[in-house]
Amino acid sequence: MPHLGLVTVVVRDYDEAIAHYTRDLGFELREDTPLGGGKRWVVVAPPGSRETGLLLARAAGPAQEARVGDQTGGRVGFFLHTDDFDRDHERMRAAGVVFEEAPRREPYGTVAVFRDLYGNRWDLIRLDEPRDS
Repeated sequence: MPHLGLVTVVVRDYDEAIAHYTRDLGFELREDTPLGGGKRWVVVAPPGSRETGLLLARAAGPAQEARVGDQTGGRVGFFLHTDDFDRDHERMRAAGVVFEEAPRREPYGTVAVFRDLYGNRWDLIRLDEPRDS
């Protein structure tokens, strides 16, 4: 069955992006392969993630540079699921991650919007367990 493998995030610099996603957000560096000419194939993913990761792609040229931090037109475009909201929220805040709001309860779970190093908006979200009908 098909699955979503990678999502590209356009970044300013490979090393600063790797540091942010691994140190601040707790992702794992899965691959960092030189491709020549200064290009690299850099993949990060949350620990335990089996199928989906982020391909960190350094912006090439003015059009891509203009999109760094605004890949979704200001909307939340990425959703980081957690099994322990309080633990991950506190760890990320301590690492300097900027949250736009206090955690809030929604019918589906607990959520708070944060921005990555470049300004892309993310949800940190813990989904409630489905209730039996």
